Amino acid sequence: MSSVASASLSRHAVAPGVLFRLSAGASAIAVGLVVVSAVLDLGTTHWGLALIALPLLVANCVLARLAYPALLVRSVLALTAFLGAIALGGLVAWSDDAAWTAALHVGAAAVALGAALVVSAGALRGAATPLASARDYITLTKPRIMTLLLLTGGAGMFVGAQGVPPLGLFAVTMLGLALACGGASALNHVLDRDIDLLMGSRTEKRPVATGRVSPEQALEFGILLSAVSFALLASAVNVLTAVLALVGNLFYVLVYTRWLKRTTPQNIVIGGAAGAVPPLVGYAAATGSLALPALWLFLIVFLWTPPHFWALALMIKNAYAAAGVPMLPVVRGERETARQIVLYSLAMVAFTVVVGLWLGPLYTLAAVVLGAVFVALAVLLRRDLSRARAQLLFHYSLLYLALLFTAAALDPVLI
Repeated sequence: MSSVASASLSRHAVAPGVLFRLSAGASAIAVGLVVVSAVLDLGTTHWGLALIALPLLVANCVLARLAYPALLVRSVLALTAFLGAIALGGLVAWSDDAAWTAALHVGAAAVALGAALVVSAGALRGAATPLASARDYITLTKPRIMTLLLLTGGAGMFVGAQGVPPLGLFAVTMLGLALACGGASALNHVLDRDIDLLMGSRTEKRPVATGRVSPEQALEFGILLSAVSFALLASAVNVLTAVLALVGNLFYVLVYTRWLKRTTPQNIVIGGAAGAVPPLVGYAAATGSLALPALWLFLIVFLWTPPHFWALALMIKNAYAAAGVPMLPVVRGERETARQIVLYSLAMVAFTVVVGLWLGPLYTLAAVVLGAVFVALAVLLRRDLSRARAQLLFHYSLLYLALLFTAAALDPVLI
């Protein structure tokens, strides 16, 4: 976390909240099941359980480091022992005489179990901070943003499957992606709580900024959602899908929110890569790999993000200026921002039409029609820098991306 955003996290002894207690308890149970499955030689089930336990143990370490330092040594010991058990498990799989390595493998897992139980016991000491309202937790996940991310991720699955993906796989992938997006958004609330208070009515009433949810509670929530996302996707879909979702999560939180947003007017240009990850997640879930169509979908969102977000930045330029956030309109002015919007819009539309060669005729038709409207609105904005024009482009850009990716999803189904 940035020094600015983490400055008010409590550094005195704070009793872990309910969500950390759940994480600690769940990790201990998961490690216990890993030990049992190793003893019973359950093979694939054993490794699947390990993929569930590992992210929970990592989550415990991160939470202990950031909010509950008294539990850090025990959490690190549990994770280290578990990683040792995984390494020894690899030796068991490759060794001709695996008897001694198998014994060490189970022994290391048992040590990890003991340490995880100690972490769980430590987390249960004292009275837990009561949970905030369900509405505030839902707000932390930024559901409106998540909806568009899930749509692009779902479209990636349809493109990857070249048709309708299996319903069960689709449901699990969308749930895992939703958890990853929600976790990243909750952590964004923690990091941005200082500037949220300065940006007026749009953000000043957010749960962490107002204190309705403490930073520790939001941290627990965000990290737990992220850990469960990885565990679910890695064990029920494939490891590549889980890794991609985690990379998108970390890029949004650590690279964009913590670093780029506060340091450069190019923040959204580079940071837009985080929002472009869901199509990769969907494609990897459907195919188990990545290929050019996945890259095309990624780049469409990547090119779409700057004109979309700069339209918003024009609408709330004064709020960003008050918070000291170097968005493009604040640093280089409205006219330059509008010029950049036109340039990016032209590049985006040209690219979306060209990749129609791979994504199909229905998609190409949508790219041409929707793109023509997008460019027209961008040109009109450059001629008239009114808030109404910026607002029109901003709202249309949301519709544009939703309809374009819907066309990409439907093309292999209908054509």
